[in-house]
Amino acid sequence: MKLFAYLLLVLGCTSCQFFETEKISSETFYEAEIKTIDWKNVDRYPAFVTCDTFSEKDQQKSCFEGELAYQLQQSMTAQGVRSLQDLNDTIVLSFAISEKAQISILQMQIDSLLQQEFPHLKDSLKYSIDALQLVAPAYKRGIPVKTQFTLPIVVITEEL
Repeated sequence: MKLFAYLLLVLGCTSCQFFETEKISSETFYEAEIKTIDWKNVDRYPAFVTCDTFSEKDQQKSCFEGELAYQLQQSMTAQGVRSLQDLNDTIVLSFAISEKAQISILQMQIDSLLQQEFPHLKDSLKYSIDALQLVAPAYKRGIPVKTQFTLPIVVITEEL
């Protein structure tokens, strides 16, 4: 009986360690969570009015890119940009969209031939970008985030 009481006492004293849980500090949890986030991709793309109803990420991206290209083309056409010679070149436009869905141009790479042919092309593109109206920024885990995009704009003209 003494052996049983002794065994019960030993088990009683050491068994509490099996019920203790390890506490994780909020900093450790935060650091582990930050490492799991893919910072190169967003959960939801910025949206124009026509794209706001899409729920699939691929559809959002396609709609955003298509609507962006369409609106830039419409704006440039409305401004009456014309060429006197055949051109086939690419403009590289880097822009950012803020957490408040505001678009700003970061960089514009235009070939010297295009600049010579269209001296006001930079101003026209800036005006076209400023005229774009987004209804929502990009989202990551439900939080609006700043995003950056690089848009190649292919300029193809025919001689008049």
